[in-house]
Amino acid sequence: MVSEASRDQLLARIAELEQENDKLTRMKDALIERVESSSTVRTAPYAAFEHSVVLAEQVRERTEALNTALAELKRSNYALKQANHEAATAHQRLIDAIESISDAFVLFDEQRRILLFNSRFREYWEGTGTEIEHGATIQDVNRLATERGVILEEHVGQGDEATVYRLSDGRWVQVSERHTGEGGLVILYTDITDLKASEAAQREQALAQKSRLLQSTVDNLSQGIALVNAEGCLEVWNDRFLELTAVQMITDGVPFAQLMETSEVTLLTPEVKDRSGKRLHELEQRLADGRVLEIRTHPMPSGGFVNTYTDITDRHQYAETLRTNEHWLRLITDHVPALIAYVGDDGCFQFTNQVYDDWYGWPRGSLIGQSIRQVHGIWLHGQLEPYIQRALSGENTTFEIDEYNAAGETRHMLKSYVPNLDSGGRAVGFFVLIRDITERKRTAMALEQAYQNLEQRVRERTSELTEVNQQLRQEIEDRREIEVRLLEAKQDAEQANLSKTKFLAAVSHDLLQPLNAARLFTGALQEQPMPERIGSLIGSVSNSLQDVEMLLGTLVDISKLDAGVIKPDIGPFRLNELLDTLAAEYTQLAASEGLKFRFRGSDAVVVSDATLLARILRNFLTNALRYTPSGGDILLGCRRRGDKLLIEVRDTGAGIPADKLTEIFQEFRRIPNASHQQDKGLGLGLAIVDKISRMLEHPVRVRSCEGVGSVFSVELPTGRLNPQSFTPQFREPGIDNQLQGAKIWMVDNDAAICSGMETLLGGWGCEVVTAFGLEDLQQRRTIGSDSLDLLIADYHLDNGATGMDLVRDVLQQRTDAPPVLMITANYSNELKQEVREQGYLLMNKPIRPLKLKATLAHLLQGRN
Repeated sequence: MVSEASRDQLLARIAELEQENDKLTRMKDALIERVESSSTVRTAPYAAFEHSVVLAEQVRERTEALNTALAELKRSNYALKQANHEAATAHQRLIDAIESISDAFVLFDEQRRILLFNSRFREYWEGTGTEIEHGATIQDVNRLATERGVILEEHVGQGDEATVYRLSDGRWVQVSERHTGEGGLVILYTDITDLKASEAAQREQALAQKSRLLQSTVDNLSQGIALVNAEGCLEVWNDRFLELTAVQMITDGVPFAQLMETSEVTLLTPEVKDRSGKRLHELEQRLADGRVLEIRTHPMPSGGFVNTYTDITDRHQYAETLRTNEHWLRLITDHVPALIAYVGDDGCFQFTNQVYDDWYGWPRGSLIGQSIRQVHGIWLHGQLEPYIQRALSGENTTFEIDEYNAAGETRHMLKSYVPNLDSGGRAVGFFVLIRDITERKRTAMALEQAYQNLEQRVRERTSELTEVNQQLRQEIEDRREIEVRLLEAKQDAEQANLSKTKFLAAVSHDLLQPLNAARLFTGALQEQPMPERIGSLIGSVSNSLQDVEMLLGTLVDISKLDAGVIKPDIGPFRLNELLDTLAAEYTQLAASEGLKFRFRGSDAVVVSDATLLARILRNFLTNALRYTPSGGDILLGCRRRGDKLLIEVRDTGAGIPADKLTEIFQEFRRIPNASHQQDKGLGLGLAIVDKISRMLEHPVRVRSCEGVGSVFSVELPTGRLNPQSFTPQFREPGIDNQLQGAKIWMVDNDAAICSGMETLLGGWGCEVVTAFGLEDLQQRRTIGSDSLDLLIADYHLDNGATGMDLVRDVLQQRTDAPPVLMITANYSNELKQEVREQGYLLMNKPIRPLKLKATLAHLLQGRN
């Protein structure tokens, strides 16, 4: 095949040879004419002959050159004919090639006029009455395709994506363009109809798969779910929805409102409004069978809504129990006969008890948030400053100082500052323990004065020594007796100072031990059949014992907090797990006070100690109830600030004066409340809040405007849940089956605990063996070979032994590894970690029978 360039060179060479041939012909004609004209004038024959010879030679030379040129011309003509044949062959092959491809092909020149196209491109125009000819422009093609309806849709590609057309015959075509070297353009139209159909099928399959996953997810939720479409008909639901609402029958096309008419549950949609005209997004409903449901509605952007139905019966009952326990806690705290306070590392009071407030004459709770400098003045603060700095540096310090009480009397006080250290050993505040030792001080001063007088008398009588020698000996003896009494008084003071620590130790173990045993006995009694009246009395006794346990436990926790013993157990948890419970509880409390309670929760995961955080929020909410008059409004809500989350409690109460905003966090500082004249609070709530917030490093803030209301807030960090974190679920019918015939060994050094546990577990169908220690257990059972399903051990045993030691000795003698339950009154994080590392389960005293029953069933799930 001859290329275009070779063809052009051949044509140029032929033209050059033709010009040379024409030139030689003209030269030949000129020579002949010249010879003929010159022969007429010459007369000399020889000259004519000579001239003829020369002329003949020239003619011969010219003729040879002409013959050579003609031969070259013939070769060029042959080459040109060959080139034209090859060009025609190449053109035909090009036509055959573009006809052989499956895509429609169009070739445009540099002016975008059609040079060449194949039959598949022509097929697109069949039936339109349009004939596409060579020379048509690309603009003409696009215009005709639109006018004649060849193209129905155009999808212009973005970036490197190709443009796609949908044709009138239902086919899909993808357009590919490429420029030629001479500036022309090649366009290929690829039929992608099958590809489009495959993509549509894949999308439908993916949509069906997502629908199945959605339904599977909904079916496995613990909440009832109902998804209502924009037409108001139920589209997606789960079995839990049917169980909670008892809807009789679901029929396609029946409106959701009509379905809910067959249920006791209230119909809630995004259009429902409360009495004030505001849209109601959630409500709680108590059903006829005693269950309490939480119903929430969530509108969807595309129309319709999603309702969730949650059984919060247990949470509601727990809230009622918490309110009762709080009443007893306040009652006992208000009667603690000691001045107790807590001061944060900023020098502000965070807690004071009733005795503290009464002694200084401050209104209840008014000290909370106030600094020591503000409360005691610059002069007294200057005296306290060195001791404060020592406490904040982590040093326990005790000192004596004179202060004025509420009556204006000067009293001598013995103060102890005990630092509160965080996990890093840094003091985040200190506990204040104060005793009035005025009388003891007066006695000591009287003795000191007597001592000084005695010395004076000795000096006066020295000159009379010889006369009153016997009297002087007697006076010396009196002085010795006085010194002995002074030493005895000092020892009494030191003993009194140590009694506090002994009392706390007794409360944390010795007092809780018999109460725990009593709870076990009452739990066992409740498992026995008995008349309703006796069962009610036993239930009341059990509830009273539970209240006493919680009150004593709280007092011990407060004392440990003052002593820096309690360490926060910080970890991630979902905030609504805490806030939903608080909202349910305080909604009822607010209603009983004639107040409106609003709640805006958050599903965010926060990092904190859930128990201590709950105590902060309860103090905020309790104060809001206390200081908001009937008809007012209280809001518990959340808002994000970057990677932090802010929990706020807003009220429309009387507000707090600007000069009292820091004072309210001091112990025994209270703002007078005209709406609650009978309020006898100690003013410790916000002091506790301040202490806990500093322990957790959660900043607490307050804003208030008199006559408008107040806003209390706490800021805490967000985090992520641990994937392995879960709470085991128990079903009541399976618990009794797990416990029947279970062989359990119980080791505790308290005989009452052993007896109560044996009675309780025996009532559940267990075979129980109790012992006071390892030796006692070895006498009762062959440890290495006797059948054992579960081992229960108290952590603190006699003679310095621990439950961990006993369990290790028992398991070393056995070939199997039965589950272990460790019981203790020790709440330290170190012990929790030690028990977890060994793979045991830990329960803290006091033991609640129902919780114990569920825990035992969980541990015994794998036994044969």
